[in-house]
Amino acid sequence: MNRLEGKTALITGAGMGIGLGIAHKYAREGANIVIAEHNEKASIAAAQAVKAHGIKSLSITTDVCVKEQVDAVVQAANEAFGGVDILVNNAWGGGSNKRFESKTVADMEHGLSMGAMSSFYAMQAVFPYMKVNGGSVINMCSLNGVNAHMYSAEYNAGKEALRAITRTAAREWAQYQIRCNIICPAAASEAYKQFAKHNPENAAAMLPPLGRMGDPERDIGGVALFLATEDSAYLTGNTLFVDGGGHINGVAWAPSPTE
Repeated sequence: MNRLEGKTALITGAGMGIGLGIAHKYAREGANIVIAEHNEKASIAAAQAVKAHGIKSLSITTDVCVKEQVDAVVQAANEAFGGVDILVNNAWGGGSNKRFESKTVADMEHGLSMGAMSSFYAMQAVFPYMKVNGGSVINMCSLNGVNAHMYSAEYNAGKEALRAITRTAAREWAQYQIRCNIICPAAASEAYKQFAKHNPENAAAMLPPLGRMGDPERDIGGVALFLATEDSAYLTGNTLFVDGGGHINGVAWAPSPTE
């Protein structure tokens, strides 16, 4: 349908999983895709894969925790495509599976840097372009933070900080027709597959009411597409739980801690 024809989407962490699923969904609808990914091999492969949909793509190896690198990605997107219309902050990496009392300062700083500050950098960098014609910011958060799941304090804190950042920006940037929304997904991503491999019983117990984990492109990408189009022109500052109903009564998240 080419609902995103002429638009440019910058997606962080799009080398695999949810980010790659969203990239494919957007590309099918005609958007140019800019992939900011720390894994160079995955980034290049993803950029080539989305080109199969007949669009243009750009792959830039990026550490999203470094502001200068994030600024450089946005500048490259502007030089290649004339700006950024859609920003999807999806990147996450690292983290530990330890009890709260065993968490270190470095653990918590990483969670806040990767979970919140990286998106803050990207949002500020795209603002000058979106301020002119409006745009859509979609930040990936987590039910882990909403429900305070065990052993992931730094992840929970980073993602909840990002929800607050998103809502604040939504309020302040509404005058420019910049919509800022949040997706809390549950998908069969690479991270989930690793979790399920090491915690098979817990993975089985935490399946949501719909009985399956979401598909990164069809399920998560579908909602991300809605948030990127004019279909959601009157929606901002919201958290959408795209989790098969897992948020209704909570999820049985109880992995075995490493410490």
